[in-house]
Amino acid sequence: MKLIALNLPRDFDENALAALFKAYGNIKNCTLVIDEKTGKSKGFGFVEMALAHEGEIAIKELHGSRVDSKSGREKIRVKAAD
Repeated sequence: MKLIALNLPRDFDENALAALFKAYGNIKNCTLVIDEKTGKSKGFGFVEMALAHEGEIAIKELHGSRVDSKSGREKIRVKAAD
């Protein structure tokens, strides 16, 4: 199941994104979208979970949760990617 994570902290990297989702199952792929000009995160990324039910659990647990960053605690959004 492919998920999109929105409103991620700008200081997040792919390892942090993967670690966030690994607690809910096996990850097949993880990609953080990077701004080509600045080389920094655009604040969203995609995670592909190995099993659909793991993706559903990740959505339930992570959507609306707060993630620590250098700038504070960001409230992220997680949903199925079309």
